[in-house]
Amino acid sequence: MLSDTLISLFDRDLNRVIDELNLYQSESNLWKVEGNISNSAGNLALHLIGNLKTYIGKEIGDFSYVRNRDLEFSDKNVLRKTIIAELNDTISITNDSLKNLSDADLQKEYPLLVLGEKTSTQYFLIHLATHLNYHLGQINYHRRLTDR
Repeated sequence: MLSDTLISLFDRDLNRVIDELNLYQSESNLWKVEGNISNSAGNLALHLIGNLKTYIGKEIGDFSYVRNRDLEFSDKNVLRKTIIAELNDTISITNDSLKNLSDADLQKEYPLLVLGEKTSTQYFLIHLATHLNYHLGQINYHRRLTDR
């Protein structure tokens, strides 16, 4: 079933984000921006948390969450352990939200208009998985560039 695959992918890649954050030699480097790098790893992690808690947790799992997207990119110096705790919470919420989705649920229209056109829930969840993976790559690259 696709929902099982999605749970596996979100779990894997959110844990990879945690691994990346733990690989930073200096916690302050999570927040470094230099040159053409406009988003720190810390802000990208906060953005992924807000994104998934909103679009999966709130909209699919009916979890209570109020997103502040601007703060995801403007907040600075949040402790690494706090971000990791939030990522672990996001893993639980994502898993709980997706575990009861049937194939019929996945074919239904996603409840919000997000990408400029109506999409199925299945399409939007795959989009969210690729969005997570895109930012995971940015975090990895950020770490290798700034954590010297």
